[in-house]
Order: sequence, then structure tokens, then C-alpha cells
Amino acid sequence: MAIVTTLHSGSVKVTDYRCTATPDERPVAEVHDAHSLSYVRRGGFSYRYRGRTYEMVAGSVLVGRRGDEFMCTHDHHACGDECLSFHFSPEILERLGRTGSEGRDRIWRSGGLPPLPELVVLGELAQACVDNRSAIGLDEIGWAFSSRFVELVSGRRSEAVTLPQRDRRRAVEAAMWIDANAAAPLDLDATARQAGLSPFHFLRIFAKAIGATPHQYLVRSRLRRAARLLADGSDSITNVALDVGFADLSNFVRTFHRAAGVSPRGFRNAARGDRKILQERLTAPA
Repeated sequence: MAIVTTLHSGSVKVTDYRCTATPDERPVAEVHDAHSLSYVRRGGFSYRYRGRTYEMVAGSVLVGRRGDEFMCTHDHHACGDECLSFHFSPEILERLGRTGSEGRDRIWRSGGLPPLPELVVLGELAQACVDNRSAIGLDEIGWAFSSRFVELVSGRRSEAVTLPQRDRRRAVEAAMWIDANAAAPLDLDATARQAGLSPFHFLRIFAKAIGATPHQYLVRSRLRRAARLLADGSDSITNVALDVGFADLSNFVRTFHRAAGVSPRGFRNAARGDRKILQERLTAPA
């Protein structure tokens, strides 16, 4: 495990985790040393927490609560998992919490979140900051990411994976295949065929394991790539839309705006340092 701390301010610590564990390595129990949100930017693994198993794929968010025990396993594959993790001080938790201590505990024990469009765009903006491709402060992105997380998870019911390991493995491998081929025109039949399952069975196990349908995951993979390209600021909005797999520019603009709360051009401006957009739009409730 390679661990690099890229920021350590008074309220937010940001850590880059790169795991090279293989399926034959015996997992060990660990303890969260802070309340944290880890954005999975590559790979896939299982997160076992409070008797439940959550499948983590690119775009997922691993939620940690200080003092709680957890275990990460790599039963499905070994491809080099990468996470960008935000660790928060107690003061931040007080400022974020609008639901009292009981509500805060429920929120921070939500385990794992599937790739949500509102979070994947911020996760990619955070990665752009780490790579020095954005003028926004990484601590500012941490605030925005955590605030959006609290808003989204407050009314969301956490789901746990209860599928057999074989089906979970198929779902995770299919998600990785979709992510790798997201720029291509994919449909349910094509992805089910790749997984060696009937469309109906594939749809059922994928949605159960990943927390999104195959099409939803495809769109969110495209949004992640679009956010990355927009943060680079080197290509036109039209080319970005086409490069990530959107055949229609207006559909791309509409889908991206719905996820980020701001247009693709506005998102690019935010990456270049427009903090007003970040504060007023990216963190606004949906």
C-alpha cells in the first residue's frame, strides 16, 4: 500500500492511497482513525463494515467513522486500486451536521455509496487539484465534497450486498469493463453478453451489487471522464462530450448540469479558480 498525504490543513487531511493487494493475500482488520470519505478513482474491491459488504468500483465513495473497524478484501481481482481520501476534523463534523449527533452517526455509518453523479464530478475536480490541474484549493474541494455527501446521504437508505460471491465478482468485473469501454456505444445486451449472463439476470445482479443500473453506471463513468477533461481545460466542450461517449451535445450539457449544478463551461471556470461558482453552485442542494 502506497500512502501519500497531499494536504494536511487544520481541518482537512487529504491522502492518496494506492493498493496493490492481490486476491490471495489475507485481509486484516483495520480501524478508521478519523471520519473520512474516500473517492475510488480506479479499481474495485469489497469493503466489509458492521456486518455488511459494499462493492467499491470507480466512482464509489467509502465512508469511514472514527474508531469503527473495517476490512477491505480483493476477492475479485488485483488491478491496483486507487482512492483519494478526505479525513475531517471534529470541528468540520459539527459544522456539517444539521441532524444532531444521532443523525450524524447514521450518516457516517452509511458504509459505502455507489457512484453518484453529484459526487463523481467533485471527486474528479479534487483529483485535478492533486495533479495541479486546477486552481481551486484542495481543502475547498474537501468542504464541498463533504457538504454534498451529507445532503445526499441524509435521505438515502444504505444498501448492503447479499449476493453470492460469484455474482458479486461478475458485477464488479462488468463495472470495470463498462468503465474501460464507456466511450463506446454500449447497451444492456452487449454488457450482459460480456458478463456471460442473460440481460435480465445481469441487470438484477449488477444493480444489487453496484447500487446503479448498467446504464446509470455507464453515464456516470462518462461524467467522471468529462469532469477530468474539463478540469484540464484544453479541449472544446463539444470535443469533450464526443470523446467521453455522448453523441448529442445538448444531452451532455443537460446531464452534466444536472449532476454538477453548473454547466460544463461553469465547471471548467471553477477548476480555473472561480470560487464563487464552487460555493454557490457545486454545493447547492439538488
